[in-house]
Amino acid sequence: MNITEDMVKEIILEVLQEMQKEGRAAAVQKPEAPALRFREVGEAKPGTNRNEVVVGISPAFGISMNKTIIDIPLQSVLKEVLAGIEEEGLKSRLIRVIRTADVGFIAHEAAKLSGSGIGIGIQSRGTSVIHQKDLAPLQNLELFSQAPLVELETFRAMGRNAAKYAKGEQPSPVPVRNDPMARPRYQGLAALIHNKETQFVKPDMPSVELTVAM
Repeated sequence: MNITEDMVKEIILEVLQEMQKEGRAAAVQKPEAPALRFREVGEAKPGTNRNEVVVGISPAFGISMNKTIIDIPLQSVLKEVLAGIEEEGLKSRLIRVIRTADVGFIAHEAAKLSGSGIGIGIQSRGTSVIHQKDLAPLQNLELFSQAPLVELETFRAMGRNAAKYAKGEQPSPVPVRNDPMARPRYQGLAALIHNKETQFVKPDMPSVELTVAM
């Protein structure tokens, strides 16, 4: 069977309607999350500080999208990740990866540019990865693939664990809830968000270093 664009739109519409029936209509009516105020410092370069963790965000993060798939403000996401790194006594550096929207490659790029060799990648919808520079892009230290189950405390713990890896420790993986229904329930919305994210991809553009006011 050939999947047409109209069929995809119909499936997405059905998913969104089902979410409303389950009581998620109120989430659509919530006030918009505060916009992040980024400033580009220049092209992201490899770091030399062994006490840093580089956090890589996706192309549309904080530009066209300001909330995760479960309506967590991306401002809060960044605050928690950076706070987790700081709790372990390490520094963070923020970059935007523009050439891809794939969270594994975003995290790997962050790790390659990190002085410690450890990086975190975060998509706008909340999917995240902790990566190490000498691993293959599709391998990783920790993967948080189900964005609907990634909550604020998970992001803070993610920052802490990344810092621990950077210090040469072997922490226990961050606990993540398991819900077999999360993927089918959010599949249509995830497809919409991903489509929006990829519109900001520029394959030939280098990553840029950022500062952010929160």
